[in-house]
Order: sequence, then C-alpha cells, then structure tokens
Amino acid sequence: MYEKLLALDSIRLNFSPQGLMIINITLAFIMFGVALEIKVEHFRQLLRNPKPVLVGFTGQFIGLPVVTFILVMIFRNYISPAVAMGMILVAACPGGNISNFISSVAKANVALSVTLTAIATLSAIVLTPLNFAIWGGLYSSTSDLLQPITIDPVEMFKTVFILLGVPLTLGMLFAHYLPKITAKIVKPLKNISMVIFIGMVVLAFTNNYEYFIRYIGLIFFIVLVHNSAALGTGYVFGRVFRLPKADIRTTTIEVGIQNSGLGLVLLFNPKIFPPDLAVGGMAFIAAWWGIWHIISGLGLANILARIPIKKSA
Repeated sequence: MYEKLLALDSIRLNFSPQGLMIINITLAFIMFGVALEIKVEHFRQLLRNPKPVLVGFTGQFIGLPVVTFILVMIFRNYISPAVAMGMILVAACPGGNISNFISSVAKANVALSVTLTAIATLSAIVLTPLNFAIWGGLYSSTSDLLQPITIDPVEMFKTVFILLGVPLTLGMLFAHYLPKITAKIVKPLKNISMVIFIGMVVLAFTNNYEYFIRYIGLIFFIVLVHNSAALGTGYVFGRVFRLPKADIRTTTIEVGIQNSGLGLVLLFNPKIFPPDLAVGGMAFIAAWWGIWHIISGLGLANILARIPIKKSA
C-alpha cells in the first residue's frame, strides 16, 4: 500500500490551463452563492448566543487540524507524505457550503449552520493559510520527504483572498442592494452550486481517469477514516460543551463537511505549489473528499432525521 501511494505522489495530474480556469470560476461562483445568505444577523446571533458558534468554530479550525495531525502521525508508516499533506490541507479549509442543506435534512439547527458557514468562510481567508503552514510545517519537519512540501503563507493568503474574499464581498453587496432578486435566486443558486461543485470534481477525475481507477481503493479508505474523524470531532465538541442536541448535529456536520474544492484549487496554483512538487496524493485526497463528504453527510443526515429530538433537550 505504502509503495503504491508513493507512486501516486509522483504522478503529474492532467490539467490544462483552461480546465484550471474553469475550476477557479466554479469555486468563485459557489462562494458568491454562499455570500448571498451571509447577513449582519448572523454576527448578531454570535453576540447574543456565542457558545454554539464558538464551539463549532473551534472544532472547525482547531479541533479538526489537531485530530488530522494526530492521524497522519499515527499512520505515517502507512500513508505517503503527500497524502498526509493532502489530509492536512483539507483540514485547513473551511466548512463546505453544502453543510447548510445537509443540516436541514438532519433536522439540525440550520440557523447555526448558516452562521458557522458564514463566519468560517470569512475567517478562512487568514486561518486556512495559517493552519496549513503550522501543521504542514510540523509534519514536513518530521517526515522523510525528499523535497519538503512548503508553501509561502503570504502567497496562499493572496490566493485565498481572491478565491473567497472577492466573491464573498460581491455576494454580500448584491444581497444588500438587491434583496428582492436575491430572495428569488438564492435557493436555485444553491442547488446549481451543488451540481457545479460535483461537476468540478468529476472534471478533475475525468482528466485523470486511469489514475483514479488505479488508486481509488487506497484513497477511499484514507478519506473514509479522515472524514469519520472529522464528523466525530464535531460531535465530541458539541457533547463536551453540552450543546442542545440540534446544535450537536450542526457542529457534527459543519466540521465533517469541508470545502475541499478550495484545497483542490490551491493545489493547482503554481505560485503556491510549484509544478515540480509531487502532489498527486494531495490532489486525489482533496478531490475524493469532495465526493465522499456529500455521500457520508447525506447518509448521516437521513439517519439523524429519523431520530426525534425531545423539546426539553
């Protein structure tokens, strides 16, 4: 297994400049749709009832990166360096926009979900580069990488700001000045975004179909364990801090659903990850996360939806 993953790391995935441009535009479109639902009220909710928001936020940006680092250190002799760094990169990303829909299916606290998504996405402009620099640096310094995978945090910050900050700002301004149009398009746009995101990941695999068939068996297990740990982290944080059951469902989903599309886009930015770096394993982890967390999230949500929440909880 380890030897096969090392072979995966050395693969140069097939992506044309046009394909990368499509992926960048797709992510910007998705973030614009997320921004349409970000309102001042979400931050007022944080001030009125900060505990569940802070618990979810801490689980997302502190709990998950720590758990991920522990995982890669435990399995360091069984997973390749680039696969480990891919796990760290995914953990550094904010929650995925589909988490709001999954929370509604799970009969969780949807308002909390939207608030967490809003705050996490905005915070990711700084925290995603910071988390990857910290935990990726710690792992690289203790691994047997022939060429350490290091990035320029400033360059990553600039890229994340363009990918997240610009469309989020435009979306929030659009929602503020054109509320009637926003109300009509926000739900259809969310559904379209979900389809487009899946299409983006499928595009990534289609261009590398041969590699996908060869290595999916190995990547599947790794992502399964990592995603389960992410969902578990959100659940444990909610339970430890004694949140209401509906809020625990929300923190579980928010931490378990990651914006791996952002990680995929960052990976193919030559200013952040030079073409000579062996990042095949990182790319496959991020791409398969994008598909699997939807499957696992919806599966868990449908199970939770069948379990009633007592009003006294």
